[in-house]
Amino acid sequence: MKQELARRCLSQLMGWDAPRARSEFAWLDLISRLKYDSYRGYFAGARFVESLLDWLQQFEEALEREVAYRFVRERLIFVGSSELQHLVELFYPETVSELLARAITKQAGVPDYLIWSREDLKAQYQQLLRQTLFLGISDGARLDTLRRVNVGIIRNEQVVPTIEFDDARWASLTKDLRKSLGKDDAKFRFIFLVDDFTGSGLTFLRRDDSGAWTGKLVRFWESVKKRVKDGSVAEDFQLVVHHYLASADAEKKIPRREEEAAKERGADWYPSVTYRFGATLPESLPVTRDGDVDFVKLVDNHYNPTIMTASMKVGGEDGRLGFAGCGLPLVLEHNAPNNTVSLVWAEAEKTDEHPEMRPLFRRRQRHL
Repeated sequence: MKQELARRCLSQLMGWDAPRARSEFAWLDLISRLKYDSYRGYFAGARFVESLLDWLQQFEEALEREVAYRFVRERLIFVGSSELQHLVELFYPETVSELLARAITKQAGVPDYLIWSREDLKAQYQQLLRQTLFLGISDGARLDTLRRVNVGIIRNEQVVPTIEFDDARWASLTKDLRKSLGKDDAKFRFIFLVDDFTGSGLTFLRRDDSGAWTGKLVRFWESVKKRVKDGSVAEDFQLVVHHYLASADAEKKIPRREEEAAKERGADWYPSVTYRFGATLPESLPVTRDGDVDFVKLVDNHYNPTIMTASMKVGGEDGRLGFAGCGLPLVLEHNAPNNTVSLVWAEAEKTDEHPEMRPLFRRRQRHL
């Protein structure tokens, strides 16, 4: 009954005639079941159609409501749990196994394909795999899923859901490694930093106001270089940064930014950093002022700058097109990235100077 009421209200709000309403409801029913109703940010009892109805009501003019609805119908991308699950499943065979096998064959001076035909190389691979750590950059890394889909391959003692942990945890990980391999001097040689999505990479690595490098990659280096000194991590260890999903802009800029940092910092930096991405969004995906004139005008008319928290300002002073102006029309099933156009996820109360903002997909803030 609630769904039927929401449909009638939506049809009246949008001014649809009977044929248009039937067509739109058929699409809404399908996309809701397949995708949008699974969004974890919805309150109990509320689903996509109700959220869409509430979101559209903030636009007073019929033309604005039609522009907003066409954006949802034609531009919005929703990455569901099955897609993310698939990217997690591909991580080990397509990234981890490939890089570890290549390290073994390079050291042995043999072609890559020979690794699985020689028992000595397979034994070396298994040892190197045990000398590998998997750390989560954020709570979106899905390392619990990674363990489950690779049971019997990756041990629990190799997986840590954060990149910031204390000396006692490092000591425990190293003790387990040495006990497992039966070697008192065993060290970690590969470290994978894993996350779900990157849109700009600025929270991972950027310059601060003084021009110094900051971000999670810098903080992790300050932690891991202590482990190099105490013998827990090999001096020539390889760091691999893997995101299951990335914007085309981030895929290009993150490695360039890190290369610049490496040149400036010299010896006070990682011996080796590799970037991998499970999937990359198309370059044509972002909303732009030239290509999405009507929708950007809608965003401008309904933007409330009070959504700009300290973390948002890291990407610039204007959040209309999302963090760092990324302009993504993107929602992940567990959260809406702040790189997404603000009109999709932002929530702000009306003031004398600024309009109310209602979210279509309410965002769970990771940073304030």
